[in-house]
Amino acid sequence: MSATDLPDLIALAWFVLAWVGYSFVIELTAKGRSSLNALMNGYREQWMLNLVGRENRIVDAQVTAALQNGTAFFASTSLIAVGGTLSLLRAPEAVLPVIAALPLGAPPSRELWELKMVGLAVIFVYAFFKFAWSYRLYNYFAVLLGAAPPSAEHDSPEAHTFARRAASICADAGRHFNRGQRAFFFALAYLGWFLGAVPLVLTTAAVLAVMWQRQFASDSRKAFDARPAEGN
Repeated sequence: MSATDLPDLIALAWFVLAWVGYSFVIELTAKGRSSLNALMNGYREQWMLNLVGRENRIVDAQVTAALQNGTAFFASTSLIAVGGTLSLLRAPEAVLPVIAALPLGAPPSRELWELKMVGLAVIFVYAFFKFAWSYRLYNYFAVLLGAAPPSAEHDSPEAHTFARRAASICADAGRHFNRGQRAFFFALAYLGWFLGAVPLVLTTAAVLAVMWQRQFASDSRKAFDARPAEGN
């Protein structure tokens, strides 16, 4: 890129910093341990502890199947998005005139356009790998459920070890699924770059704010702070 593309480089750096910084806070800091994602991990362990005490585990199998199906859907969607992005990469002559007609400054050069499209494809490829690995982990988790100890042994050390191990695999699957979804959200922010450097900065900030609000200030997150209603 030429020197005239410095605003694009600054906007791209802000985009990458926002993604990496948000991921770091959510996954590796004390603040992240109060996020909605982290709080759900405690319920995964509680789920496994309850499972080993149940004789009928049909509902547990149904929940696991639902988790697998949702992950498979997003993995397939990622591949479709990659295909669509690569198709646009091969048709700059049809797209660049449309962007040039928008009142958002000078249109990007062909080289910059191709760089943007490759970046978008990389995001969706990353998302696919995260969803695919999450799906695989849910398969492992399903096998673990099939190997759960009988309910009569729910208080044994082996049952507690199983519960922790299964909850850990389930949490890891959820973690990779969250990373894939995060890539989708930031892909939406990345689309702002096709309109210019300033739109990329604004769309990244908007997506960052929405994701932060959902993890720390949404109604779903506040439900974990609600105290049980006292009896009369």
